[in-house]
Amino acid sequence: MFEGLFQPMHLLFILVIGLIFFGPRRLPELGAGLGKGIREFKKAMAEGGKEFNSVLSDGEKKATGAPHQAASEEGQKEGPAKSA
Repeated sequence: MFEGLFQPMHLLFILVIGLIFFGPRRLPELGAGLGKGIREFKKAMAEGGKEFNSVLSDGEKKATGAPHQAASEEGQKEGPAKSA
């Protein structure tokens, strides 16, 4: 569907339209703002992914680790009580 959308001629046409609408002074400012926005978005996505993975791994540890710990603690409590 979008095959060939970003060919050099298309990009040149988009640049000319932007130059006409915003002017030569404003175009670098818009480019810098767009670049900064993209960097911030990527940074937020990376931080969100790390947070998601840490919450997911904490949930897995609690789900898999809790029954084993509870069983071992019960065994330790029962062990000395039986021998006494």
